[in-house]
Amino acid sequence: MSKTILIVDDSKTVRNLVAFIMKKEGFKVVTAEDGLDGLEKLYSAEKIDLIVSDINMPRMDGFTFIKSVREQDAYRDIPIVVLSTEGQEKDIQAGMSIGANLYMVKPAQPDKMVKNIKMLLG
Repeated sequence: MSKTILIVDDSKTVRNLVAFIMKKEGFKVVTAEDGLDGLEKLYSAEKIDLIVSDINMPRMDGFTFIKSVREQDAYRDIPIVVLSTEGQEKDIQAGMSIGANLYMVKPAQPDKMVKNIKMLLG
C-alpha cells in the first residue's frame, strides 16, 4: 500500500513540483495552499503518512501549522519535513524546536528529498 504525503505550500509551482517527484516515487499526494488548508486536508484525508510544509504562507504560516499538528494526539507522530527558502540557523532551529523532523532549504535536490522522506517513513 502506498503512503500518502501532504504537501503544504503557497507556491503552486512548488506544490506541483514536489507532488510530481513524490508521485513518480509511488506516493499518493494531497496538496494544500497554506496552513489552514493543510489542517483541513489533514482532518479530511483518509490517512496522511508524512507532511512537507513551507514556512512563509498566507493565512497560517508553517510554524503555526506544525504546532497545530503536534498539539493533537492523533497527528503527533506524523513525520514533518520543512521545505523553505528560509535557511538561516535561527529558522532551522525554530522549525526543529516546534516539531519538524527534517528541515530542507529550497531549492532542495529531488533525489535528496526523496531519500530523506523514504528514511522518515521507515
